[in-house]
Amino acid sequence: MSENRRYLGELLAEFFAVAIIILFGDGVAAMYSLYDPSPYKTAYWGVCIVWGLGVTVAIYATGAISGTHANPAITLSLAMFRGFSWKKVLPYISAQVLGGCAGAAVVYSLYVPVIDHFNLAHNLTRAVDGGASGVFFTHPGDFVTVSHAFWDELVLTAVLVFGIFAITCQYNTQAPQANSSALIIGLLVAIIGASCGYLDAWAINPARDFGPRLFCFFAGWGQSALPAPGNYFWVPIVAPLIGGPIGAALYQFGLRPFMPRYLEQTVVVSPEGINPAEPVLVVSNPGDPAFPVVNRVS
Repeated sequence: MSENRRYLGELLAEFFAVAIIILFGDGVAAMYSLYDPSPYKTAYWGVCIVWGLGVTVAIYATGAISGTHANPAITLSLAMFRGFSWKKVLPYISAQVLGGCAGAAVVYSLYVPVIDHFNLAHNLTRAVDGGASGVFFTHPGDFVTVSHAFWDELVLTAVLVFGIFAITCQYNTQAPQANSSALIIGLLVAIIGASCGYLDAWAINPARDFGPRLFCFFAGWGQSALPAPGNYFWVPIVAPLIGGPIGAALYQFGLRPFMPRYLEQTVVVSPEGINPAEPVLVVSNPGDPAFPVVNRVS
């Protein structure tokens, strides 16, 4: 396979990964928000599990191609600490945001009559009141200010990336094997939502929030989507991009140096990126002299 074709496959994989996550995640958000009685109002854990399993499905579908970053905060963290090619960062992020738009469009096509009925029944409009916008993008929860939501998103994304780096670390002998790590990462997403999701709907992913928000801007929500009340739109973009690398650094420098060494393995990689058969999330940091260089990425 040519390098250009492989690279195209990586971008398509990132696009589909986020689209899959949004399809299931925004779909369950619609079930939670638009129906009365909602099947999830007294079973919020179900919402968290669906989001998490959406991540799991996305990893199983695309991980062998791109590593399933599916999150700009993860892409940035991998570039900073695990040797992911910097020239791929912006294209990956663009594909992820477009995937978020596409996933939201599919959910909208499924739920548009229910959305319209919900807004009519509650005397809401899309552009003025942001009616049903919670199906697609996040807002601060009760008693949470915009500035506090920034802190929430920073901390929760740091927890997410810290956990992913631990789960996928090749030197962590207690980490799950490749075929089960997708499920554990999905459960990590679910646990974050179950413990802190009501604070601000736990975006912890700029593409997960901005992609659907961008779609909604053009689908009638207008200023309630962008810039959103209190100009909130930037919070789920900037805070995860700060929190993700913080979580990665805490793992890389706090725990990773003390992990047992794995036996060195040799994997052939392309000079411009990862071995396409090897998920990015298990690529080691090539700059660490304390451990053998495995799956080195230029």
